[in-house]
Amino acid sequence: MTVRAALDGHGGCGECEVADNAELLTSELVTNAYRHTKGPASLRLTSLGGGRLRVGVWDSHPHVPAPFGEPPWDHVSPVPADAEGGRGLYLVERYADVWGGWPLGEGLLGLGAGGKLLWFEVGGRRGAGWVVATPRARHA
Repeated sequence: MTVRAALDGHGGCGECEVADNAELLTSELVTNAYRHTKGPASLRLTSLGGGRLRVGVWDSHPHVPAPFGEPPWDHVSPVPADAEGGRGLYLVERYADVWGGWPLGEGLLGLGAGGKLLWFEVGGRRGAGWVVATPRARHA
């Protein structure tokens, strides 16, 4: 509900498909950060204009999971229907318009925390897929 409340509070589309997808995918990334890391984590929502939203999740673990690493070998396989978990990153690959991520070496941002940054965008072109991003490069 935090994502939807932030979108509503800033004049965003709290009741549209973009909000639904953003809320679902943000929940998945934040849950993974909570479940798979021991250190701190943070969330950032950025309006890109034109109804586009970028969500970034930083955590202290350096491993960049599929589908956020470099292609073409970096895809998430569907999980069995009876599995209790494991669908989060598949959902990002399926419902985000673009996504990316990179490991942050110790102190790369001057914070001494390292870890990784994973991000996705919704509200843009469907099927755009992954974007290889580095701290020095911007995606289109």
